[in-house]
Amino acid sequence: MDLFSRAWTALRAAVAELPDRDFEQPSGCNGWLVRDLVCHLVIDAQDVLITLVTPADREPTRDAVTYWNVTKHPPTGDDPLDALIVRLAAAYEEPRLLTFHLDDVGSAAGRAAELADPGARVSTRDEVLTVGDYLTAYVLEWTLHHLDLIAHLPDAKEPPRECLARSREMLESIAGGAFPASFSDTDVLLIGTGRRVPTDAERAELGETAAPLPFVLG
Repeated sequence: MDLFSRAWTALRAAVAELPDRDFEQPSGCNGWLVRDLVCHLVIDAQDVLITLVTPADREPTRDAVTYWNVTKHPPTGDDPLDALIVRLAAAYEEPRLLTFHLDDVGSAAGRAAELADPGARVSTRDEVLTVGDYLTAYVLEWTLHHLDLIAHLPDAKEPPRECLARSREMLESIAGGAFPASFSDTDVLLIGTGRRVPTDAERAELGETAAPLPFVLG
């Protein structure tokens, strides 16, 4: 839960520090500008709030790793929900309105996570997880989207190193094996989730690990 707070605080701080012009830059999410990604983060924060107040009395059906639905096809931006995000983001008109909403809802989600019992069970997407596993899954969500946020913004702050390392561990569990030790945590996350195509040298080093790439998380 501590890593959840670190990842979420760092991501929100990175958004808060962006100049207005950066909201019109492309993000690391195909088809989305930075402003679209920030709008998605507002909805993510709402999902966290909703899930944390949706108790379950069944045994957990997922954990922090199996929470994810994995496919091999990166989003194109054409999905109806993705298109809705773009329209919602445009409706804010001014970046300050969007950042205010993220700070408002995001702060509430952060406080709710800090107050939650990690052993309690919650329901989301018709599955049951402990609060601890649910929030741990979101360390990966926040870290990947932090990388998406700064994909074309070289001056923006990177995710915390401990969050990158934990996210790598989870992705390697999803992949069923370790990536080469020579790969940085950031490169593992970008290549492993299809955000970046490996170079020929990286693909050679990946060997058989490259065959099932990418692991697109949804």
